[in-house]
Amino acid sequence: MGEFAGLRQRVLHWLASNVPESRVEHVLRVEQMAAELARRHGVEVSKATQAGLMHDLAKNFKPQVLLEIARSEALITDPVDELNPHLLHADVSAVVARDEFGIRDPEVLTAIANHTLGRPGMDPLSCVVFLADSLEPGRGSTPELDILRQVSQQDLHKAVWMTCNHTLSQLIANHRLIHPRAVATRNWFLQRARPKTVASAS
Repeated sequence: MGEFAGLRQRVLHWLASNVPESRVEHVLRVEQMAAELARRHGVEVSKATQAGLMHDLAKNFKPQVLLEIARSEALITDPVDELNPHLLHADVSAVVARDEFGIRDPEVLTAIANHTLGRPGMDPLSCVVFLADSLEPGRGSTPELDILRQVSQQDLHKAVWMTCNHTLSQLIANHRLIHPRAVATRNWFLQRARPKTVASAS
């Protein structure tokens, strides 16, 4: 416990110097919600809080810095990454967690990397952090978000595809590019949650 408390203080100090105060507040809410979801779903709470705390380390990196790190780590998988480098901040945050804070746990690093676009077949820890980032209280209070928060307490897989639907509908409404990984995440979790009722388009 003492070791994690020391790490937490180091991360918070680093965040205070590298992101706005509003982002630190978001991070703390994600950390708390990730812990709550982890307890609810039998996920290791210490890993959920670590990943929640470090999920946005690269959030305020300049686009060129994100691209440089992503290229050096072979993280770019689609032209959308080049056109919208901000989408790389999740994967790059995992690199920062590894290099700046010595995080070596592959589950924690993967959860950090998956928190924005998700990934088909995400493990429960990644699902928890993905949902906590999307649904923490600071995201607002609408009937749709409240339903998603309720579902997240009951069924991780269902909550992931429903949250993907919510995000994708907003991107479409705002004429934004959609990363193929986000679509693949939505499809995988939809099929997993409702295997008998989902059919591919003919």
